[in-house]
Amino acid sequence: MSSAEQSQIQPQTPSFAMLRTLGGIAMLSGLLVVLVFQYTQPIIEENKRIAIEQAVSRVIPGVVSKKDFILGPDGLFDAGVKDLKGEKVYAAYDAKGELKGVALEAAATGYQDVIRILYGYNQDCQCVTGIKVLKMAETPGLGDKIAFDPDFLKNFEALDARLNEAKNALENTIVTVKHGTKREQWEIDSISCATISSKAIGRMINDSGQRMFPLIIKHLDELRAGQAN
Repeated sequence: MSSAEQSQIQPQTPSFAMLRTLGGIAMLSGLLVVLVFQYTQPIIEENKRIAIEQAVSRVIPGVVSKKDFILGPDGLFDAGVKDLKGEKVYAAYDAKGELKGVALEAAATGYQDVIRILYGYNQDCQCVTGIKVLKMAETPGLGDKIAFDPDFLKNFEALDARLNEAKNALENTIVTVKHGTKREQWEIDSISCATISSKAIGRMINDSGQRMFPLIIKHLDELRAGQAN
């Protein structure tokens, strides 16, 4: 039998059957992705909640409990209210229920990728009281020092964040300066050889503070009472 005759009698895969098989595989794969997402999403959210609680305790000393709010131009609302303009903030209270401070998230582009932090703000001294890095991909041994370098973290034990007389912006721009040149309480002493990462921290806190600190002071009574609109 010639090769031409053999090719004529070889079974051919119907194109419709092949497409049907591929379509079934695609549908099954999509279903599995949805099921995995639905299964893992509550776990991810719970882990995030625990991480935020731990971070709040780190950036605001003396915290016993917290309450989540949405704070924006329209006012202060419980975090459960949807479709509101604003940012989530975490009001932190001591054992007596007194407001110890407010924790906020902030982000900016670093050397490698976006750096995201949680930082604390004390309404009495109008100062930043600590930072906790939530996400980063900075260079190990250099940029990643923003998360653990003790000298750098001292910048945020009482970083000046006073508002101006009109209470609508910071009195002084929070800025990162060259290592060893810090002279003012609103300046951040950068990490040597990691100025890009250090500057990202200063930039994000300043941008967030210019926007959010006036709103915190405006709604301070509500935050102290633990009640929103």
